[in-house]
Amino acid sequence: MQKENKKWYVSWFNSPYYHILYKKRDHREAAFFMNNLTRYLELKKEAKILDLACGNGRHSKYLFRKGFDVTGLDLSVRNITEAKQYARPRLKFEVHDMTIPYPDQFDAVFNLFTSFGYFEFEIENLETILAIKKALKPGGSAVIDFLNVNLAIENMIPYEVITIDSIDFHIEKKLEDGFIVKNIRFEDKGKDFFFKERVKALTLEDFKIYFEEAGVNLQQVFGDYHLNSFNDKTSERLILIFD
Repeated sequence: MQKENKKWYVSWFNSPYYHILYKKRDHREAAFFMNNLTRYLELKKEAKILDLACGNGRHSKYLFRKGFDVTGLDLSVRNITEAKQYARPRLKFEVHDMTIPYPDQFDAVFNLFTSFGYFEFEIENLETILAIKKALKPGGSAVIDFLNVNLAIENMIPYEVITIDSIDFHIEKKLEDGFIVKNIRFEDKGKDFFFKERVKALTLEDFKIYFEEAGVNLQQVFGDYHLNSFNDKTSERLILIFD
């Protein structure tokens, strides 16, 4: 059986099966969120945006089409290789570790679709926020789009099978040592595979502690892609705007 790298996100995000499992993501919803977010932040055309942990670039490409100067960064070589086929002047992609400051500054930094809280050690979460802080121009704003862990835990399905492209993904979810853990098992072409997703169950209060330690200011908190107010019991998302 093929197992995940010690750092689960390295092997899982580099696997073609990651994109098979999540191929049905709602691109219209992503575009709707980007429209609302850029409007709320009053970003002017040609503003520089950093898409941090950009995956294969779906948000980056849309932001570029809206007229922004976009840089997409991701640790996955596979993701960046795929994204680079869409590279243009004012749309570029690079492999980069988000705990390390990037040598440029931006009007906005976006960390979207629960691309935070993967790390084993608390210090790495703080280092990521410090790196985001350094990447902001004076007057710039950053966004972390995270899940609402309270609702996620309440609605957690312990076991399910999702079939996509004739592959049966057996998915187990649980809360373990302060992390929401998803174990993913499946068979394809005569081989057994196992991957893991592990996301820190961070609440709004946890983020406030990170922000205080990093010396950043929490501007606003939203609970969904319509930018409605956050409710820790009912909101689908935890969207944090800070500078």
